[in-house]
This record gives sequence, C-alpha cells and structure tokens, in this order.
Amino acid sequence: MTDEVNLVFYDTETTGIQKDFSQILQCGSVLTNNSLDTLAEQNIGCAPLPWVIPQPMAMITNKKVDLFNSNTSHYQMMKDLQIQWKEWSAKSSSIFITYNGHAFDEELVRRQFFWNLLEPYTTNTNGNGRLDLMLMIHNIAAFFSEEISMPLFEGGPGISYKLEHLAIEHGIDAGDAHDAIADCNLMIEMCKIIKDKLPEVFQSFINISTKPGIKELLYSEDFLALGEIHRRHTFKYPVVLCGGDASRPNEIVFYDLSYDPDDILELDFTEINKLVQSKGRDGPLKKYKINKTIPVCSHKFLNNKEIFDIEFSELQRRAEVVRNDKDFQQKVSQAMEDRMMSFPESEYIEGTIYSGGFPSYKDKDLMQEFHLSSDLNQLIRISRNFEDQRLRLFAERIICNEYSVDIPNDIAKRYQDLIYERNGTDGPWGSIDKSLAQIEKLLDERDDTESQNILNATKTKIKSMKISS
Repeated sequence: MTDEVNLVFYDTETTGIQKDFSQILQCGSVLTNNSLDTLAEQNIGCAPLPWVIPQPMAMITNKKVDLFNSNTSHYQMMKDLQIQWKEWSAKSSSIFITYNGHAFDEELVRRQFFWNLLEPYTTNTNGNGRLDLMLMIHNIAAFFSEEISMPLFEGGPGISYKLEHLAIEHGIDAGDAHDAIADCNLMIEMCKIIKDKLPEVFQSFINISTKPGIKELLYSEDFLALGEIHRRHTFKYPVVLCGGDASRPNEIVFYDLSYDPDDILELDFTEINKLVQSKGRDGPLKKYKINKTIPVCSHKFLNNKEIFDIEFSELQRRAEVVRNDKDFQQKVSQAMEDRMMSFPESEYIEGTIYSGGFPSYKDKDLMQEFHLSSDLNQLIRISRNFEDQRLRLFAERIICNEYSVDIPNDIAKRYQDLIYERNGTDGPWGSIDKSLAQIEKLLDERDDTESQNILNATKTKIKSMKISS
C-alpha cells in the first residue's frame, strides 16, 4: 500500500452497549496523514431517538446528558458523518482506525448508516480499509513489550490494554477519556509512539488493513507471528496460512507451527474436520477472518529470536512443509466449507443488516432521492416505493422523527406502535422501569456531584419517555 493514504481515527459515545438497539450520541473523527499530522476533525452529536432508552451506566461513562436537549436529529448526524467521511476519502483512500471498533464502534456505525438509508460499508469499500488498534496492541503486547511497555492490571501479573491505561503508561494525558474526540487523540498519540519505536510493524498494520494488503502478507514466504491477549495474558503463535472457505472467502485457517507437521499433515479428513470444527484456543488450526484486523506480522520484525522456544529456521522449514502440502490444504478448506454455520436472523429490523440482503438498484436510487429531498410529500412517496420492507419502515421512522404534522395515518400508527413497544414493554432494547430502578440504586451508591447530576438528568429524560397507562 502506498504511503499516500489518509488515516481517519474515530470513536463513538452511545446510549448503551446493545449493538442492535443502542444509539450513537456522539461521533468524533480526526483525519491525519500517514505521518499522523492532524489535517481536520469532525465532532458531532445528536439527541436520543424517542424509542431509545439511555442506559444509566453508559451515561455516567460518556457524560453526554447535554445531548438530551440537542436540536440535531440522529438522521442528520449520521448523514453528516457519512458526507464527511466520503469527502475525506474522495481524493485518496482512507484507513479508518478505531479502538475495539470491530466489536463495537464499527458495528454501531454500520447499523446506524443502515437505519438511516445510508451506505453501511463506507469504511471498507472504494479502496478504504479499517484497522482495530486494540488488536494491533495484542500483537505488540505479545512480541514487542520491550519497545512498547504494557500497563499492569491492578499491579499484575495480568496486563491492561484499555486505551486510557495505555495512555497513562506512556505519559499521555487521558483526562478527557470517554469523550469521542479525546479518545481519537489518545489513539493518535499511541500510534505516534508505535510508529516511532516500531516503524515497520506500524506500517505493516496499515498495509494489512485492506483485503489486498492482508492477502499479500498471508501469501508471503515468511512464517507469521500471531499475538493475542486473553484474560489479561499474552499468547504467541508462529503460524502459516493453510486453508480457507471458498464459499465464505473472508474465513481463513492458520496452522500453528508449534505443532510438528509430521504429526498432523497425514491425518485423514475426519480427524482434520474435528480440528476445524473444534472451538477454543488450543490445537494446531486457528480460524480468523481477513475482513477484520488480524494481530499478525512477519516474524522478520521480531527482535527476540527465542520467543517461540523453537529455532526460527525450523519454524520456517515447517511453514514450507505446510505450504507445499496441497492435499492437507485441500482437506482443511473442505472442512471449512462443510461447517454448519448458523446466523439467527433478528426478528427486529435493526439487527438485519447482514441477514436481509442488499438493496436493489431501484432501492439504492430511492435512497439517494430520499436524502436529496426536504419535501414531506415527496419523502412519503419515496418511502412507499421501497421494495425492501426494512427500508420502507426505516424511512417512515425518519419521516416521523423529522416532521410532526401531516403524517399519513398508517405511517403514524406504525410509528406510535414502535414507541409503545420500545418504551412501554420490556425487551432486548431494555426497559424504562428497570433503567429507573438502576438509577435509584446508583444514586445511593455514588455521592459525587457529577454522577448525581448525570443520573438525575438521565432519570428526567427516561421519565419523560414513560408511556401513560
């Protein structure tokens, strides 16, 4: 990958941790060049949606209760976010960098673009890539802790990889941690330290943030160093690619070179299939996805040549044995294809981004028309013409949240049914009564003024959502 690439660091503050039902309240994004010089930033926030219950602990963490009174809607914020990201990526592709984003921030952003009739996959299409800095830290903790020291968790022996703890460990001011822009700047400062002390490793992770980049590394002649943190301890594996799933091309398998290939490669298909199907961290075969950050780098970057307790020359020999055994690779790949994968489909449209199919060309055109119009009657006509029922319902929600009068009766009824369901019943989205009870408990436990103010503001907000019996 060329050095002429933009880096977009972003972070979200949300109403909770439920990916399908929590809402982004604030998104901070900072654009830098490859030298990590800040070029621009965007800091946007919005009011909670009328059917989203703010979770008390989330509000204590992010402190964004002032947004309860924001005049900016969720639709406006998400539209502004996508416009900005596309503008930053128009002239040069961008790498979107988060901290634990593959598990959380990225998933929320994708879903909430989807809910607002926007393109969900902005961060990994049109030449863009995505990097989860937390997973890069996994690799660094495993192999480069001499160069980049890791903070201990409560004195050790376990380590902490929370962003604010890493910042403190390296003398970075973390006073505003859990503000989206502040967390972006913490990520940038950590990247500066990594780039300064481990320039090749940093560039390698930038390179593998796209599918072509990770494939180039996976198919190189080097054996690779895979590092993980599990239960606050590091695990180190020398690995080589040994197969994948042709029907699901993002799914790959590493062979752990700690296991002598002579003991594994001659296994029959049934035994290999058992290894592929098994879960857990032990075993010679390790499954990963190339569309997410893999905490892996070339062994040539490692300074400690004894880190695996096996000579590098022997590990390289084993890698070549595995790489040259096409029969073994075919068995592994066949076992991957034979897996029974179950992806339960959500009964709620918020959770159907991966299970409901892509929009038709007609619906894509209608989505574009929708964003360009501010005429209520035109928006209603567009909403009624979507072929995908999910898009029609999302459009109706946007219309009802943006406009308060002249809504057709059928659309208004569906909207009121949504409000009643989410605010009047207990479900996977939470419960008003349970949230209020949690607030009372926290008010008794936390006597500092800031927490009391946040909890009381959240209590007032949630009470205003309560459905009258």
